Amino acid sequence: MSYAVLNPTPAEWDAFLITLPQAHILQTSGWASLKRPSGWDSARVALAEKSGQIVAGGQLLFRALPFGLGTMAYLPMGPYLTHFDQRAPLWEALDAAAKARRAAFLKWEPGIPAEGEAPHDYARYGFRTSPQTVQPPRTILIDISGDDAAIQARMNQGTRRKIRQSLKNDIRFWEASCEEIAHFTGMMQITGKRNAFGVHQPAYYALACDLFIPQDAALILAEHEGDMLAGIMVFAKGDTAWYLYGASSNVKRNLMAAYGVQWKAIEWAKARGCQTYDLWGIPDEDESALEAQFEQRNDGLWGVYGFKRGWGGKVVRSAGAWDKVYNPLIYQAYKLALKARGE
Repeated sequence: MSYAVLNPTPAEWDAFLITLPQAHILQTSGWASLKRPSGWDSARVALAEKSGQIVAGGQLLFRALPFGLGTMAYLPMGPYLTHFDQRAPLWEALDAAAKARRAAFLKWEPGIPAEGEAPHDYARYGFRTSPQTVQPPRTILIDISGDDAAIQARMNQGTRRKIRQSLKNDIRFWEASCEEIAHFTGMMQITGKRNAFGVHQPAYYALACDLFIPQDAALILAEHEGDMLAGIMVFAKGDTAWYLYGASSNVKRNLMAAYGVQWKAIEWAKARGCQTYDLWGIPDEDESALEAQFEQRNDGLWGVYGFKRGWGGKVVRSAGAWDKVYNPLIYQAYKLALKARGE
């Protein structure tokens, strides 16, 4: 079958994503808009049948490489096919779009393979494995099917206890409006300082709120007697929800509000029909190493693993990162520059 190559509008692209249970929030036009102030540009490439209906596609992001080394194209958590015979023409179209933006290479992060999905033939389409990832390759997936009791039964005893404690402490949990985002951004700065990790500027979270709430995200906050305690931004698309941003204050931590807002986010995701809740990012180690070291380490993503491990999910690893090189000289210079920086 022959297909027409399209550059769909944001509305056309998002309408296609709505039809896909496996759609990812990072492939939405809203995500491209969120990343634009940080220096990312975007292009959407699709295949359509004679009727004009989109049947395959992917959203590319573009960003200038450091040291003036040109441009990187980036394909996160896509592309999407509805039939295997679309793979070759779609990659041709994606390559053409990347080269049109003078990309030195295309970095592809396919995400977590679907159960039973045939492995990609990366070499056939010109990809090589890459150690430089953009998104954390390992995560924990929680099964949120069944009733509340079934979901909590999969958790460890300590997490269940802390959820119940948070719900008995007269904490007010609510789904906040974007006008209340300052409560969240203030706690994000506190969380970043306390845990020694980088956070985005307040304008980033405000834009995320404007772009995604209420259609594809929720901002859930917790307060007690006028004190802001915790907040979470959870996103959803298709069958999956993602816990991308969470914050807590330094006051009344004994009330376990961080557990309460996470539970409220799970309830929100379940009400939207999601079956899986992705805790989004843990150290890239196998489970035995994670369990052996998490009590001794607090650097990087180790600081959140102790919290995330108790929610009864499954540790999974994505397909990692893969690079397709269009300009070998620039790509080699890029790798050498990263090595010099210790990356």
